[in-house]
Parts: sequence; C-alpha cells; structure tokens
Amino acid sequence: MSNGDIEAAWTYHNSTKHSVASIRATRHSLDWEIKPQPFKVYPDLEPLALPRELPPARVAALTAIAQETGATRETDVVPDLVSLSRLLHFSAGIIQRKVYPGGEEMYFRAAACTGALYHIDVYVICGDLPGLSAGVYHFGPHNFALHELRTGDYRGSIVQATASEPAIQHAPAILACTSTYWRNSWKYQARAYRHCFWDCGTILANLFAVAAADGVPARLVCGFVDGAINSLLGLDTAREATLALVALGRVPQAASPPPPEIPAISHRTLPLSPREVDYPAIRQVHAASSLLAPEEVQAWRAARPSHRAVVTAPPSGRLFPLRPVEKDASSSDSIDNVIRRRGSSRRFSLETLQLGQLATLLERTACGVDSDFASWFKEVYLIVQAVEGLPTGSYVYHPEDEAVELLKEGDFRRQAGFLGLGQDLPAEAAVNFYFMCDLAAALTRFGNRGYRLAQLEAAIGGGKVYLAAYALGLGATGLTFFDDDVTEFFSPHAAGKSVMFLVAVGHPRRTLPLA
Repeated sequence: MSNGDIEAAWTYHNSTKHSVASIRATRHSLDWEIKPQPFKVYPDLEPLALPRELPPARVAALTAIAQETGATRETDVVPDLVSLSRLLHFSAGIIQRKVYPGGEEMYFRAAACTGALYHIDVYVICGDLPGLSAGVYHFGPHNFALHELRTGDYRGSIVQATASEPAIQHAPAILACTSTYWRNSWKYQARAYRHCFWDCGTILANLFAVAAADGVPARLVCGFVDGAINSLLGLDTAREATLALVALGRVPQAASPPPPEIPAISHRTLPLSPREVDYPAIRQVHAASSLLAPEEVQAWRAARPSHRAVVTAPPSGRLFPLRPVEKDASSSDSIDNVIRRRGSSRRFSLETLQLGQLATLLERTACGVDSDFASWFKEVYLIVQAVEGLPTGSYVYHPEDEAVELLKEGDFRRQAGFLGLGQDLPAEAAVNFYFMCDLAAALTRFGNRGYRLAQLEAAIGGGKVYLAAYALGLGATGLTFFDDDVTEFFSPHAAGKSVMFLVAVGHPRRTLPLA
C-alpha cells in the first residue's frame, strides 16, 4: 500500500478511537510477567561514557521554550561532546531514580511518556565532533553512554535518504528518534502507534528548547526513505522503526556522498520480555505511511505549504485578548532546572490561573519548531475552569489575533472529566488544552505520512505546554480521551476535526513522584 492511499491512515485512526463502548468491550489486562524492560541494551558493545557534569543553559527557560530554532539555522555551529550530552540528557535521559521498598528501582526521564514506558530511543549519526569520532551510535539512558554501531561518517547516507534536505546536508550531527512498539503496546495495544509520536513529540519539545538555550541550530526532518534509515541503524523493523530526524548544528561543507555499499548490521540486544504480543495494525499503518525512494521524498516535500496550512476560522463570538506574563516576572530559571523538576501532576487543586499564565502557555504552543513540513495543522481548543478574567466555558485559540474566542459559557468540569476517559485530573484542572486538526487536510496534502505529522506536531505543542507550565510553577499532565466525544463537545466549531493530544494544567495539589 502506498503513502498516497490514505484509506490506511483513516482505517487505523478510526479503529483505535476510544469510546464508552470500546472501553467497556475491551478484555485487555496487563500481563505483568511479560512487562517489557524500559531500555534497549547492547550487551556486547563497549559503552562510551558521556560527561555527566553539564554546564547550565545560557538563557531563561520560557525564552528557550518559545524560540524557533530556525532563526539560527544559518549560523555555523559544531556541537561538541558536552553539548551533545546535554541535548541527550535533557531530552531522553534519566533525571531521577527512586528505589521502592523491596528494592525495585524506578527511573524517571526528562520528558513525559505514556504509561512511563519510555519506548523512544535516540541514535546519533555524526562526522568527527570535538570529543567524538565519526560514527553511528545508540544513546543508552541506563548507563548514560553511547554505543557505537558503525565506525565512520555515514551522514551522506542520511543526505541521500532525505533527498538532499539542506539542513541534513550541512549538519555535523543528526539524531534519529525511533520507537520499539512492544515497550508501549504491552499496555496500550494497537493505539500505541499514536503514542509513538506523542512521546517522540514531548522529547522533541525538550530537545528544541535545550538547543535554543545552547545556541545549537536544530531542524526537524520527517521526510526520509524509511528503509534506508532503519537499515543504517540496524533496526528489526517488525519491532522498531524510525519516526523522525533532527539536524543539529551547521557546517559550510556538505557531507560526503554515501559509500557505494553499506553492510548490514545486527548487534545483539537483550530480550525485552519472555514473549511479546504482536499488533499488526501498527506495522501496517507504519508501512503504509513510509516513503520508498529519494524521488518519493522529494515529491512529498514539494507538497509542503510555505505558510500555515490551516487557519482557524475567523472569530464570530466574544473575544478575550491575551497578554503573556512579562519575561522578567515569569521565570528566570534555566531550561535545565525546569526539566529537572518535571513531573506529571496526580491531582490538581482548584486554584485559579492568572490570565497572563494562560496567555504564556498558549503563546508557546503557537511558536512551533523549525521543520521540513511546516504544516501547522494543529488548532487549540480549551475548556476553561478556573482562569482569572475568563468566564468558565469552552474556547478556541486565535494565535493571529492573540486572543481566545468563547464558544460556549458554562461549568463543564463534569464534561471535562468524561472527555478525559472519566478521570479526575481533567475535571480538577484549571484549563484543558485539546490539540485538534483537520486530519483530512493533513492526509490530502501529505498522504498517510500526514498522520504521523499531525500526531507529532500536536505532541510537540503539548510538550511546550508541559515545559511552560513547569517554568510558571504549575502542574501539567497529558491524558487520553474519547475521540469523537471531544469533537462533538466543541462542535459545531470543531466539526470534522480530530483530537490529537490533550494536556490538563493547574496548580498541583501536592508534590508527588514523577511519571
């Protein structure tokens, strides 16, 4: 099935929707005997330890979260090993460990992940960097080390696979984000494919914020020949696949052409579980959204818009202007400290948010990141339950007008709890952010791969909400949802749109462990 046959994405999306009926009908239960290990471990590869003493970021957190790194992409910057270590640590690394009674050790990562199952891995493909020889490496969060999969400079292979994407051509280092499906589908079954991009997106939000703070140009690249990248990394594609690339830094000289032949690699990894359960729908939709040749990548990329692809319908209701909090008054923290205190809130108090805090959160979601697709398909809808200066009710955000439009006034705490799969958190939150998109438009423009982009773009926006909330001293938690009920709740304004991501924000009731 080709990328252009968008029935594949629709079939997957519709078959993995949550509804009251689907939740009641499920017979799935967690088999703790086969819970997967949280790390990919190469036991036969010598670890190259990364430096653990990481200098602080140079700019305040909220500035880093908002900054579009595309503004610096023409600057020549070569990240060294310390800079690379910072990016890996604060995006996909372990920021805290806790030992529970009985000896069980829990690892908490820099970015939020569905079910705390941490199925996203990061690989480094680089030329010679200060402190690091050219090669293809896997980042191991468990031992904070790189593991060399290939020796030598293979950046030319990435250039070829991305149809000569300029940022990749001139990048001294490239990161590849992958997902090992079973590490998430153990709990979430076939819906885990959505979580691939949700959890990759929160990692990327961290990565781009740290890159901005450190002055490292970074560009997200989603147009590539899937098979070529997977082969370069030596992935078992029935179980693990590449989701996204990030070009890091810039050098004036383009990478050398790839070698004529690249030998296959298959380094031994430790088993994740005594046995695994396969969910074919995941592999099918990923295959249907894959690009097969550089020429297909080139044609796919030509479909990208030069500006925001979807503009929220002009406001017809009551508008409330937004004014973000002054930067000096909002947070003087470094992005490092903000990430270190990350934690999904377990309960919210019913305290009120300041209007400026909500404005700051929304402003960060509108910034986006520099990418090769620039779709901007996401639209942000809100259920406001306790924001100073705003009536309780449902809203839609108009970034062009720097305002929110009141769709329906009323107390919707009960409905917010229901929409968030009947959980207490969205009912308690001061405000809930629903990232929605016109999925038909995304698929029409980008084919099945548009499904990846829609999920990923929303998750990056959600990741920015997470970070900005922590910087403002607030709590945030990502949640799952009843798909069609969310659309119905915000209709007629949201008619025909699909919800991609949900974040609840409020004042934490008390400090609790991370998730």
